[in-house]
Amino acid sequence: MTALRSHPRFVSLEGGEGAGKTTVLHALRDALRAEGVEVVNTREPGGTPLAEMIRNLLLDPAHEPPAAETELLLMFAARAQHVRETIAPALERGAWVISDRFTDSSYAYQGGGRGLDVGLIAELERRVVGLQPGLTLLLDVDVAQGRERTRGRDLAPGGNGPDRIERERDEFFERVRATYRARAAAEPQRFRVIDASQPAQAVATAAVAQLRAWRDGAA
Repeated sequence: MTALRSHPRFVSLEGGEGAGKTTVLHALRDALRAEGVEVVNTREPGGTPLAEMIRNLLLDPAHEPPAAETELLLMFAARAQHVRETIAPALERGAWVISDRFTDSSYAYQGGGRGLDVGLIAELERRVVGLQPGLTLLLDVDVAQGRERTRGRDLAPGGNGPDRIERERDEFFERVRATYRARAAAEPQRFRVIDASQPAQAVATAAVAQLRAWRDGAA
């Protein structure tokens, strides 16, 4: 069986809709760059030209809605490309990689949200991805608060409206949140849970503090 390896310079951000991952991603990048470190910021699904095309297939509500299994397999197709073309080369040359979502999102959204077999997700993670972040920051926020934030963002000038997954019902996102929290409780050595109900700057400050503590320990 293919082993799942962890890398200390690979950091993922996880959380439900409206958790503020983009703001935190930029704050982490800036903090590391201020110390003279090369940082690659990336996202899922996406991170390479091909993976971004898969992202569009998955999230554009104009496309045919995929079956849950199709959604899962497309997520892992994009992730496999992402690891091989972007993440692994960056880690090999000594850079830090910060990804807006990684495999924990599949456990939360396709496992918890869609109800797909967690064993299948774990098998795909081992055989197709083979890599796990050394540190995962879970930005935890109440579903109602998070969705209110996304509504404000989508209605703002230049907003594109909700994507296909963002259009799911609250019950779906409650299952997603519960799965994230369960995974964090089961893997405290990797996860750090941050209260994302706070103002954006407070969340970013807390995330940077957790990254610095992790870096000091991983060095």
